[in-house]
Amino acid sequence: MHPMEHLRYVARAGDLSQDVLVREAASALGALASDPLELVTVCRRILDKYPIAGALWSMAARVCTSAQPYRAAQEFASEMRAEATADHAADALPDGAAVCLLGWPDIAADGLGRRSDIDVRIIDAFGEGAGLARRLAGNGCEVTDVPLAGLAAACSNADVILVEAAAAGPDAVIAAGGSHAAAAVGYTSSTEVWCVVGWGRALPQQFFDAAAASVADEPWDCDEEVVPLGLFSQVVGPGGIEPAAGWQRADCPLAAELLRPPI
Repeated sequence: MHPMEHLRYVARAGDLSQDVLVREAASALGALASDPLELVTVCRRILDKYPIAGALWSMAARVCTSAQPYRAAQEFASEMRAEATADHAADALPDGAAVCLLGWPDIAADGLGRRSDIDVRIIDAFGEGAGLARRLAGNGCEVTDVPLAGLAAACSNADVILVEAAAAGPDAVIAAGGSHAAAAVGYTSSTEVWCVVGWGRALPQQFFDAAAASVADEPWDCDEEVVPLGLFSQVVGPGGIEPAAGWQRADCPLAAELLRPPI
């Protein structure tokens, strides 16, 4: 398949996990390495299609600032496959903990599937909760599928609330709709609220602002929302768990050419 057709296929594929997006885009972008101008144009187009996918921003920035774009794309995809955020999140949870999460977060769900001792409360955002509940129950977890109306009740007496960032900036993250409310409930009830920021999803401020702009208009109609970092107690990432206060990380350089409107 021609690389442009490959990327059109990726762009039309709908709701894909970020690891799949990165893997498919890396394969196609590598084939455009000999044409830097076309490479930048294609990166802008795919980011316009998936503006909140932090890992795509990071990979595109790596590719556009590298003297060896193909190698940069493949190395980033390999780093993403090898990252250990899911393991760190699972290992850090207390024994027998009651854990709340929203929808079907890729990284957090992968980690929770390895902990059969915990009580998982899945807040059913966007109708995804039931599917994840069945999967985790099959792994031996105690699972409760919570309707969105029960968010406050489920979060207020949990041990840990997990919020997964699609993209993260220095002061806020983009997460599934309902995450702001869940984090606020945890903050006011002194519940631990952890933000899961997988490899590639921590962005420089300018990239984060561009991603967040896609949820700024009529945010009540969006599937994602911006959540202030100040509502979190801990951040879980590739290096482990650390306090959210003062947390800073950027997984890519700033490639200013990606901030121009798509052509």
